[in-house]
Amino acid sequence: MPYSPEGKTRERVLRFVRERILAGRPPTVREVQEAMGFRAVETARRHLENLVAEGKLQREPGKARGYRLLQGANNVVLVPLLGRVQAGPLTTALEEPEEYLAVTTDKDRGSLFALRIRGESMVGAGILPGDIAIVRRQSVAQDGDIVVAMVEDEATVKRFRIRGEHIELCAENQDFPTMRFRPWEVVILGKVIQIRRDLETSPGAKSGGNLVRVGVNRGAVR
Repeated sequence: MPYSPEGKTRERVLRFVRERILAGRPPTVREVQEAMGFRAVETARRHLENLVAEGKLQREPGKARGYRLLQGANNVVLVPLLGRVQAGPLTTALEEPEEYLAVTTDKDRGSLFALRIRGESMVGAGILPGDIAIVRRQSVAQDGDIVVAMVEDEATVKRFRIRGEHIELCAENQDFPTMRFRPWEVVILGKVIQIRRDLETSPGAKSGGNLVRVGVNRGAVR
């Protein structure tokens, strides 16, 4: 059965909303109105609510940017964006995320979390302050991996190196020292598999980076 003009317009709205969500900034109703050229904001609201009723979007009440993609739709998985990870089981932090990010993936579903980068220790690897690290949960790492590790009751993002009977957590910035440990002194929380950045607001936006961040959060890791 062919689409009606109304149905075609709704598909355009869905494409726009999906693109904005995956870029990390779900649109407001007014932004949908402006992007689609609707005369009235209520027209945009009606299309959005119809998409919710059709099961193509979900809405978080009380939030201006509350429209979300459905978990699992088009290989999209909702990844918990955590605040600062303290000592204790990672599962505790995962139970109370600050927000969820929409990440497109065809694997690792259910094993991902995200953290915001704070500080400049990894700028040499293209990881800037304010970036979001998408992390695959795992307790082991290979030499050269960029990992999230628990050190002295706080999470840190560093390059993992094996040095004989020791391991090193190496910064990618000569202004930061290499940290050296016995294996039992460090807990690996996961491997960084993706970095995302808001090119409009990131402190490193003028550096010419071409990665895209998703999500907004107060938490941070060094």
